[in-house]
Amino acid sequence: MGMVVVISLPLIFFCLLLGFGCYFLGRARGRQDVRTNAQIYGYGVPTPPLGSAGAGFSYPSPPPNHSKPDNSANV
Repeated sequence: MGMVVVISLPLIFFCLLLGFGCYFLGRARGRQDVRTNAQIYGYGVPTPPLGSAGAGFSYPSPPPNHSKPDNSANV
C-alpha cells in the first residue's frame, strides 16, 4: 500500500513568504550593522594571503638550529 502525503497550497505560500521575509529583513539588518558599527581589528590589520603581497616579498627564514659543536677532534 502506498501513502499519500498532502501538502496544502497555503502552507507552501506561507513557507515562501516566510523565507523571503527572513532573507530581506536579514539583508537590511546586515547592511544597517555595517553602516553603524565599524569593524575593529583586535590585533591589527589582518595579514594578506600568502603570495598576494607581491612577487619580491618573502618571509624571513627561521633561526638556525642550536646544536652542540662537534668535539670529536678533542678526543
